[in-house]
Amino acid sequence: MVRDNFLLSTVAADADEADETENDTGLRPQSLDEFVGQAALKERLSIILEAARARNEPADHLLFAGPPGLGKTTLAVIVANELEAEIQITSGTALVKPGDVAAILSKVQRGDVLFVDEIHRIPTQVEEVLYPAMEDLQIDVVIGQGPAARSIRMPVEPFTLIGATTRAGLITGPLRDRFGDHFRLDFYSTEDLQAIIERTAGILDVTVDSAAAREIAARSRRTPRIANRLLRRVRDWAEVRGNGVVDLPAAMEGLRMNQIDEGGLDKTDLLLLESICTKFGGGPVGLSNLAISVSEPKDTVEDVIEPFLIQQGLLVRTPGGRVATAKAWAHLGLSAPEAPGADATLFG
Repeated sequence: MVRDNFLLSTVAADADEADETENDTGLRPQSLDEFVGQAALKERLSIILEAARARNEPADHLLFAGPPGLGKTTLAVIVANELEAEIQITSGTALVKPGDVAAILSKVQRGDVLFVDEIHRIPTQVEEVLYPAMEDLQIDVVIGQGPAARSIRMPVEPFTLIGATTRAGLITGPLRDRFGDHFRLDFYSTEDLQAIIERTAGILDVTVDSAAAREIAARSRRTPRIANRLLRRVRDWAEVRGNGVVDLPAAMEGLRMNQIDEGGLDKTDLLLLESICTKFGGGPVGLSNLAISVSEPKDTVEDVIEPFLIQQGLLVRTPGGRVATAKAWAHLGLSAPEAPGADATLFG
């Protein structure tokens, strides 16, 4: 259960979680048994939670890392449910001053879960307030101003802090070391995504056959959030232009309408690859130039677009910049130059 929190609304405003928070709340699994995929992670997490329940103690502080849409927020809610605890949700961008942390922790009750999304965005002065809270269950509160100001230590009830980040490398060592365990979420297999789509279809009361579910899964960039979004768009097409059933022809046509190609690449992915190949001769090209060429922020290119392209072998990062591979040229129906600007082995 999510307790009212004056910072709760900031989650919906966060760029990485906005669409999921608004549209997918009812689709989230509520227990580890319902959660599809991430088998190794689930096994480790289940042991931690079972041990905490047996000791009647809060679980250790946990850090979830991975690209957007893989289920970090969902897992945080599941942890709270498994512990039968309340969860308070905020984001790193909302914690701008030490008083924000003190205000939240002053309302934390024994065993509560505090979830901080994009925790790498917490300012240094706020991060330092978290250290004694995580280790000693105390926070330093400054009372008064100027020469009369004084600092007192306020006790905090035992709680579990769960941090989520899309950029684990930006988390400082002292903060990372205070988490009891770190979990890296991997991209999902087509089989797992198909199971997620079929589960979502049941919740949405959509009739979908296995061939259609697999086709949608194969084009979902190995990401559950995208799989659920594509299912909704294909459902819309089936209800408006088809017979209401999501079969393979409906899935193919709905995905075509939404400009998702056979490899799962959308319009932005193709624009980025075309820019590298046609404007920069295949690369290498720097991140700033590439971001300008596709009219996207650098963070979006680096954190959202590139990971999937690299995983698919369409793009590589080199010391000199981004380089399109031979597979990218072939995917675009173009011929790779005989003498590319980067190491020719990258195109082999």
